[in-house]
Amino acid sequence: MRKPKLFHVYIMTNRTRSHVLYTGVTGDLSRRVFQHKNKLVPGFTSRYNLTRLAYYECFFYPDAAIDREKEIKGWRRSKKIRLVESMNPRWDDLAERWSEMYKPETIGDPREIPRPAGESAGLRDDASK
Repeated sequence: MRKPKLFHVYIMTNRTRSHVLYTGVTGDLSRRVFQHKNKLVPGFTSRYNLTRLAYYECFFYPDAAIDREKEIKGWRRSKKIRLVESMNPRWDDLAERWSEMYKPETIGDPREIPRPAGESAGLRDDASK
């Protein structure tokens, strides 16, 4: 029997008791943390160097995880800090050693279909005309 898929709500930061917190939701926490740590996805987390996993929760249903993410995002900062400290009082990077165990097979989206590039692909600059 196949292992059930888990969904996670997580909080990333850039240092202990940081003033910058990011709350997200994902279906693959290891992969998503790898992306944050290596700044593979441009945006808020890469701009503010949010590479430390400070908190996470697990869910069996994606809608429950999404609802929880929205709930946490609506909280004041002080309540988010109390949530992190309830699980991680020293603000350790919970994924500090994950890179030793997690090596992604592909850097890009595994659902992405590779396409040929260049002239051999038959692409034309005037295709939109």
